[in-house]
Amino acid sequence: MSVVTGGAGFIGSHLVDRLLAHGHRVRVIDDLSNGRLDNLSGCAGDPRLEVTEADVADHARIAGVFKGVDHVYHLAALADIVPSIDEPLKYHRANVDGTASVLEAARQAAVARFVYTASSSCYGIPDEVPTSEAAPMAPMYPYALSKMLGEQLALHWCQTYRLPVVSLRLFNVYGPRSRTSGTYGAVFGVFLAQKLAGQPFTVVGDGSQTRDFTYVSDVVNAFVAAARSDANGDCLNVGSGGTYSIRSLVDLLGGPIDFIPKRPGEPDCTFANIDKIRARLDWQPQVSFVEGVEHMLAAIDHWNDAPVWNADSIAVATERWFECLTPRSEAR
Repeated sequence: MSVVTGGAGFIGSHLVDRLLAHGHRVRVIDDLSNGRLDNLSGCAGDPRLEVTEADVADHARIAGVFKGVDHVYHLAALADIVPSIDEPLKYHRANVDGTASVLEAARQAAVARFVYTASSSCYGIPDEVPTSEAAPMAPMYPYALSKMLGEQLALHWCQTYRLPVVSLRLFNVYGPRSRTSGTYGAVFGVFLAQKLAGQPFTVVGDGSQTRDFTYVSDVVNAFVAAARSDANGDCLNVGSGGTYSIRSLVDLLGGPIDFIPKRPGEPDCTFANIDKIRARLDWQPQVSFVEGVEHMLAAIDHWNDAPVWNADSIAVATERWFECLTPRSEAR
């Protein structure tokens, strides 16, 4: 029996599909603030699936869901940089208080394995590329800080209460079912909505910046491998084995470009050193960047109802970003 918090979300729903396909019973906890029940439509009616609509920070509400559970996959979180800058307390409650609540429920239920979903954003602007797990944590905005604090909580429950924990630091995950609504966010969703609308791609800076785009099925493989392993107290990067420029993504998607100002606090390159996860979990990425983009284009209709961003609307949405993250010496 497994619990997947955030199981109606992007990555969580793919993980639920995989666990059910492997014959597991699954309990999903999701408050549906970001997730959608439609993401679980492929397994609707499966008697092995139970869904509880609840806020993971409400410990009294969720504790009973963990009874008799072996594995906990904690994916429930608020994502995106922009709203975290405006609402840091909301992000702290969801990503820090929520993680403490889930950890304590897992401890009380004596679960065999707890897999935490960490973020590569915790590295900030790394000095080392590819970036290893030994690189210092340097979160640049409240979302990254909240995910780092959640990881520290998970490792503390491991140390103090001997709860078996593995933390997976995910790099730039993309794939079908990624969120289509809400604030300005991940580049794939922004670009695919623009392509459907026949609008130019809003490329930040000159587009030479690179990202370690990691396909969702590879991430799910890492979660399953972590739960099956004897790793304990480990933090492991999950990346694609490469890093790819935004311009190369535009070339694969095909379309005109509208360049917008480079944003402060963003790295020029994200690139995971995945030597540790290869050694500890015998895990390897399987989906190439080109294959992944082809899968996204095949599923492009998913973004039919997504907001279409342009240079002006992005400038409004990211105004606070520039205000808060521009170094003081440059802001004068």
